[in-house]
Amino acid sequence: MRAGFVEQDLAALAGKQHGVVARRQLLALGLGAAAIGRRLEAGRLHRIHTGVYAVGHPVLGVNGRWMAAVLAGGAGAALGYASAAALWDLRRGVPSVIDVVVPSAGGRARPGLRIHRHPGLGSDEVRVARGIRVTTPARTILDYAAVATDRDLAYALDQAEIQQLTDYAALDAMARAHPRHRGSTRLRRTLAAYEAGATGTPSDLEKAFLALCARHGFPRPLVNLPLCGLTVDFVFVVQRVVVETDSWRWHRGRAAFERDRERDAILAAAGYTTLRFTDRQIELAEPSVVRALGAALERRAA
Repeated sequence: MRAGFVEQDLAALAGKQHGVVARRQLLALGLGAAAIGRRLEAGRLHRIHTGVYAVGHPVLGVNGRWMAAVLAGGAGAALGYASAAALWDLRRGVPSVIDVVVPSAGGRARPGLRIHRHPGLGSDEVRVARGIRVTTPARTILDYAAVATDRDLAYALDQAEIQQLTDYAALDAMARAHPRHRGSTRLRRTLAAYEAGATGTPSDLEKAFLALCARHGFPRPLVNLPLCGLTVDFVFVVQRVVVETDSWRWHRGRAAFERDRERDAILAAAGYTTLRFTDRQIELAEPSVVRALGAALERRAA
């Protein structure tokens, strides 16, 4: 192959791979060991990992560093764990150590590079995003569940829902498909907590809130009252406080979000204070609900 064509192919390959190439790819282009060595000496290639080089200059952006790490992992490797969570915007910030998942023996840990060997990694659990092989969002969350803090895992689940990258059914299926995975049990347990109340009915939520009011000595509100052209969940008439109890199952999505804000504006214009509590808050964070409700009732009664 003529030198000009080699250079063109090399530039095209580096352009597709965020400025990095693997030694095996250079050999496939027709460059021998001596030619690779000369390029290294001349500063036209820069070693990032063993067998992985930056083309032209050694300064890489985050995508280039991720790509180099995946190439260093060998055939079948993919970005995984916290690094994959960063690529999918499922976590805040980019971790300094890059996590790479390999489906078999191969690849080795190096400074700044952590290898996770998962023989059970299926081809359907990897896709290409930003030109980089990366575990799918569902597989990423399964892996991340093995290492993330409770807060970070909750954030990942929230972001997956917001971005519609996956859903709880797919995540549960992923955890069940890998029962021996270190993240499986924890992910299923977390999903169960997230879904608490999701199968409940509005009447179940109504009973829970009325019971909370009775336990803490609040006046019993009117239920499902027509008000300002709307039907509100609860209203404390004397104090002019409305309480809306929202289950994620019934209030997910942008349309519901916009509709709820419109309702709040209508009620505010009529002189009502609106408090919104989720089913999970009523079930799992009763003290904060009590404090907020008590303050609103006291303030409006003054």
